[in-house]
Amino acid sequence: MRTFDSLGKKKTVIGLIHLVPLPGTPYFEEGNFKKAMDKAIGDAKSLEAGGADGCLVQTVDRVYPIEDEADYARVASFSAIVHEVIKATGPEFQVGVQIMWNALHASLGVAHALGASFLRCAALVGVSDSPYGHIQGDPIKFLNYRKQLGAERIKLIAEVDGMHFRSPDGKATIDLARMAMHVGAHGVEIAHEDEELNNRTVADIKAKLPDLPVFLGGKTNHENAARRMQLADGAFVGSCLEKGGWGSAIDVDLVKEYVEIVQSIS
Repeated sequence: MRTFDSLGKKKTVIGLIHLVPLPGTPYFEEGNFKKAMDKAIGDAKSLEAGGADGCLVQTVDRVYPIEDEADYARVASFSAIVHEVIKATGPEFQVGVQIMWNALHASLGVAHALGASFLRCAALVGVSDSPYGHIQGDPIKFLNYRKQLGAERIKLIAEVDGMHFRSPDGKATIDLARMAMHVGAHGVEIAHEDEELNNRTVADIKAKLPDLPVFLGGKTNHENAARRMQLADGAFVGSCLEKGGWGSAIDVDLVKEYVEIVQSIS
């Protein structure tokens, strides 16, 4: 059973393992489950061999429910994939789960049952726009379920202004970060295309909530990582590690190069 004890203690590189549509989703095709399984295992091994600190196994099903729910077949197939990723990697390699868009209960159940170490939460707190409708956080319901399971060891990284969370009412990112910390998030995630805005947002959170780790949820690559990661505690890294473009296999040499850049930041 893995524990993310290094969270916030070092600059952390988490590779994104992008799956393909799974059983129980509209765009599932025959052969997808094996394809997703093989890719996830290969990506995890490449990330570990390249020196990354861990991975986030993430569903990519093209269309998602807006409620905190997930189809049973989807959860079952996702669980099988996560189980194999954990078996294929060492105990110090962190494995996180995210059943999109905001299936926090199902994600927590998978992580707890299989021994994964963290969740990325699209909407732990607040309300977010999404292409599919408003996503509403419900922290009290989720935290009660976590207590019921006895799953407090699993770390929570809450998106507060990131790839999958955009506040429709313009609520300040720092306020959302404070709310997330208040309900027990162990870190928050932001992501902005604008590098200057991205860096300012990280600096603001670090200045006002110095004990809260801040992760970048995207937009980093080999060219800009040294600048974007200067103040951040970690990054979720995807397409710049996938040699054939987004959704392709992760390349171990690209992982090594990225990790070396991050490790060189003073």
